[in-house]
Amino acid sequence: MAIPSPKQILRDFGLEPKYSFGQNFLCDVNLADKIAGLSSPRESLCVLELGAGLGALTDRLLQRGHRVIAVERDRDLIPVLSSLFSEQIGSGSLEVLEEDAKALDWLAVFNEREATPNRGVESTQTGLVLSGNLPYQITGPLLEKTVHLGRHIERAVYLVQKEVADRLVAQPGKKIYGALSVFVQAQFKVERAFVIKGGAFHPQPRVDSAVVVLTPLPNAWSEETAEFRKVVKAAFATRRKTLRNAWKALCSAEQLQSIADECGIDLQKRGETLGVETFAAVAQALAAREVSKDTMVR
Repeated sequence: MAIPSPKQILRDFGLEPKYSFGQNFLCDVNLADKIAGLSSPRESLCVLELGAGLGALTDRLLQRGHRVIAVERDRDLIPVLSSLFSEQIGSGSLEVLEEDAKALDWLAVFNEREATPNRGVESTQTGLVLSGNLPYQITGPLLEKTVHLGRHIERAVYLVQKEVADRLVAQPGKKIYGALSVFVQAQFKVERAFVIKGGAFHPQPRVDSAVVVLTPLPNAWSEETAEFRKVVKAAFATRRKTLRNAWKALCSAEQLQSIADECGIDLQKRGETLGVETFAAVAQALAAREVSKDTMVR
């Protein structure tokens, strides 16, 4: 199936892009196919597409034989998708949900569909892939939700602004390395697959975009514990502070020095010098001391 261009679809349905939704529709079919290819590590997958838009990626995912759950919050685009993909919806290979991806429980949606497969679709053991063109203003919340699902998905393939992609792959010592880098890299192997120039979209954004592939690590560096979040956020809250000052509210000075000695950390360094594994070790050490303190109180 070859669907019309975004400009043609918008004209046919009398619509305009909604800037308040951050809508920049991918026009290049070849690029959409490359993203679909990255979203297809194997057969028999369910792809939860976040922000289906005008269906450019949806079409290529369906072409690869995947079952697609397309999430779209713009109610004006639901009839468009229903019209373009009426056959696939009828066969059960596509489901279109009018939902806000930030509020939707992605894993519950997947598990519910697996328990009650759609008619016409052979029941097989599938895995979940997340994919989509993420609007800039909600990229952070959607990445946070993705991190929490690290153990439950096969991979996530996102089209994001290039500056976000660069932060996701940044390594310690780089200026753009920060809390987002650490939280995502604690759960995933992160790859920046390729860059997409603004001219590939309608309307054309002022910045370049990039596709990132997040593959769950066999053994995550750290779970999303309260201690891990506190340690990472405090280290980057004021980037010019030394770790001694950044972490002074987490525990006593004596305990902090003990944790630093245990983890081989110089507290005069700054947060951006630490690798993900070191943040994980500090969080684990802090949690152990908090458990010990609670035990002594009892």
